[in-house]
Amino acid sequence: MSTVVILSGMDRPGITQALFEQLAALEIRHAISDMEQVVIHGHLILTLALEIAPENRESVLTSLAEYSASRGLELRAQEGDHQQIERSASDSTVHITVMGRQLSARPLGRVAAIVSAAGGNIERIFRIAHYPVTAIELLVSNVAVDAIKTSLAEVANSTEVDIGVQAGGLQRRAKKLVVLDVDSTLIQQEVIELLANHAGVGERVKEITDRAMNGEIDFRQALQERVGLLAGLPISIIDQVRSEITLTPGARTLIRTLKKLHHKVGIVSGGFAEVITPIAQELGIDFIAANHLEISDGKLTGKTKGQIVDRAGKAEALRQFAQLADVDLADTVAIGDGANDLDMIALAGLGIAFNAKPVVRASADTSVNTPYLDSVLYLLGIPLNEI
Repeated sequence: MSTVVILSGMDRPGITQALFEQLAALEIRHAISDMEQVVIHGHLILTLALEIAPENRESVLTSLAEYSASRGLELRAQEGDHQQIERSASDSTVHITVMGRQLSARPLGRVAAIVSAAGGNIERIFRIAHYPVTAIELLVSNVAVDAIKTSLAEVANSTEVDIGVQAGGLQRRAKKLVVLDVDSTLIQQEVIELLANHAGVGERVKEITDRAMNGEIDFRQALQERVGLLAGLPISIIDQVRSEITLTPGARTLIRTLKKLHHKVGIVSGGFAEVITPIAQELGIDFIAANHLEISDGKLTGKTKGQIVDRAGKAEALRQFAQLADVDLADTVAIGDGANDLDMIALAGLGIAFNAKPVVRASADTSVNTPYLDSVLYLLGIPLNEI
């Protein structure tokens, strides 16, 4: 049997050190089989699982009671089944991340109810971020991802929170490939609409874009119609349009952090390489797939050249990037917002809808509905202190 000791009270420097010194001074044979400490707004909770002989239990608890009283801490102790602790720890775990600008009890209660109904147990809850969103992570045992993923997605779609769920273990920290859509995901604009504004056909192009993003018309058809309206634009406009582009808040932080942690990053775009390639290179992005504009005599011809990067093309690019990066598809992440991203979101190990159209949110593994792209890091289990 283990003796589980719980100490709580206001935190002060030296409390943990003094606890270990108190135990060591007893000179009683013991083993610390588990330990966890957390400080929330200056309030300490320290849990210790001790393996001690039954005949020594009373003297150890008396000594710890004296220690806790001298420091204004509350002490509780109970016996626990060591074999049960070991069995629970060895089971597969699931990580559930819940985040939002403000978290309330209602969605968290629904998450807990889903876990309970599936036979799972919440082993630990801890905060991984507090700004610009609050994100908490629940470590859950005795439940499979597939058993709760659909129900958790329904909670996210009906409340003001975003929820991600991933299997635990070493795989969660494996080398990853993160692939992003560009227009309205990596950047805040639609490149073709910026070009269209200079051609005086902005409204016509935007209407076609909206229909394509909602899945109402085929992307390839929409691309041909829109590019045709750009015929005659001088290529000098490309540099001007690039200067009008603004990155989505958090984009630089997302990419910098992923690179720092030795992950690979790619972009796939139904837009144009002539505009976005210099931006991608400046950000240090590893892989790029985008459409190419045909140019003749210093002007756009109104046509594209080469392979079209459409819905199927984006999924194929993800597959090729994974091969080049030597990353399993299970360890890929795809982030997008429109119907053109659906195939790559379905193919990736984790598909994320970023401020996306309803059809994309319904199909993705999880959604991010805050305007901050670096919020994706929390869904990958990367806490604020690693960013």
